[in-house]
Formats: sequence, C-alpha cells, structure tokens
Amino acid sequence: MNTRLLRVGTTYIPVSNVERASQWYVEKLDAQLNYEDEDKVILNLADQSFFLVKAKEKETANFFDAYGNERFSLTFEVDGEQALKLLHEDLLERDVKVGEIEKRGHAGINFVFSDMEGNRFDVWSELSPSFKKKNQ
Repeated sequence: MNTRLLRVGTTYIPVSNVERASQWYVEKLDAQLNYEDEDKVILNLADQSFFLVKAKEKETANFFDAYGNERFSLTFEVDGEQALKLLHEDLLERDVKVGEIEKRGHAGINFVFSDMEGNRFDVWSELSPSFKKKNQ
C-alpha cells in the first residue's frame, strides 16, 4: 500500500457572500460551478476542487510572514512566461486586482492577484515537472 500523499484534492477559500464569490470565480477565472447552497460552493478550477465557504466578514486565506508581509497560501502554475503574461493581461481586462509581474530569484516569473474578498493567489510561469510529464 502506498501511504504517501499523492495530490491536493480540495482547497477551501473563506468568503463572506457565497453567491457573489461564486459568480466572481466563474466570470473572472473561468471556474466551473459544480454545487451551490447557502453555506458553500464547489468549483472546478486548475484541475482541483475549490470550496468557497461562508465565513465571517474580512476572513481570508492569507497570512502574515515574520516580517509583517501579507502572503498568499496558494500558487497556480501556467506553462511558460508567455502564458503568464497573457493571463496577467486577461485578468487585468476582467478588472481583477493584479500585481506586477516579477522575478523572485528563482526560475520563471510570478505575479499575485486577489479575489473580491481579498484572498491572494500567486501565479508562477513554471509547470511542475511531474504535472508536465503526466499531461503531455
């Protein structure tokens, strides 16, 4: 029996208004709606299940690092720098709050975007080798 963790299946994102958040993720990120009730929404996005869960106002999945910087807890990957630049432009056109494209001293480039609740997400231009191999 293989006892290793094999993948992340679900990510939970706190939102104050489930219906409004669901519309935002579908319209801005092309997520697919699978289920909705008054307390949660289940979406397919980036080959993963996302639960948008009704939470207290101003609750986010973000955290503060040791230096007081608000950080994201999730990084999406795209296939190459051109794909990242195109996504950056597309999100800007969809009126998504998007940060500048930056080099962080490792392979590839990144940018950060936020949903309408202030949940921050990172995007990286480098696909994981194992994902690339599985999906060629």
